[in-house]
Amino acid sequence: MKVIMSRRSVLVHGSALTLGLLIGGAGPAKADALDDVVKAGVIKIGIFEDFPPFASLGADMKVQGYDVDMADALAKGIGVRSELVGITGQNRIPFLVEHKVDALLSIGYSDERAKVVDFTAPYAPYYIAVMGPRNVEVKGPADLTGKTIAVNRGTLEDTEVTKVAPPGAVIQRYSDYNGVISSFLSGQAQLMVVGNDVGATILAKHPAIEPVEKFRLLTSPSNMAVKKGETRLQQKLNDILAGMRKDGSLNALAIKWLKQPLPSDF
Repeated sequence: MKVIMSRRSVLVHGSALTLGLLIGGAGPAKADALDDVVKAGVIKIGIFEDFPPFASLGADMKVQGYDVDMADALAKGIGVRSELVGITGQNRIPFLVEHKVDALLSIGYSDERAKVVDFTAPYAPYYIAVMGPRNVEVKGPADLTGKTIAVNRGTLEDTEVTKVAPPGAVIQRYSDYNGVISSFLSGQAQLMVVGNDVGATILAKHPAIEPVEKFRLLTSPSNMAVKKGETRLQQKLNDILAGMRKDGSLNALAIKWLKQPLPSDF
């Protein structure tokens, strides 16, 4: 597998301005992307390469993660090899429109983006959850009263927990996820609010406090995307995804990388 590296944007959402500029030239493709992929013998897939556990450098200095395994599964389903292309939140839509990649991973659905790209069904769960030690009783927002909660300042996690936190909750805001995690693991904060990607990274380290998910604040699953009008490639990816759901291999990916089985309603 060939990997083309680039710097990953901190944000996984492209700018509205970029989308607006691209809409005018994002009509149906003249060529058929699936035919092109089969003819070339390779599918180029855009991923965030510094986005654990979806993708990150392993001990062997090779990129690994949920998205890497998914890319391999897609390529196998089409009968070609995969080529990973590093993307950022700012360049990923242009890369797709300009044929630098054939598909994108880790992209959330929005009506605005749907004007430029065609989405597949969700392939990975993404949600924001309150996490805490197993022995701390928390079942919903009301139970946050009197609790200290670590969160990354200014993020969606911060916004969502602030919406539901009762007056007696103490929200401790940090400038990055390392601060959130350190505060939680050291006991400075009883709870933390993170995405399931960050939660999976913590669970993989098996901390002694046995953190578990208490309740979820927001669900926004990850999709794949192809260029607007590439319906045959879109359908092929959906067919592969449906097969993975049926044979259990998609659930196996979730257990391997996200440390949790797929939600029952996924």
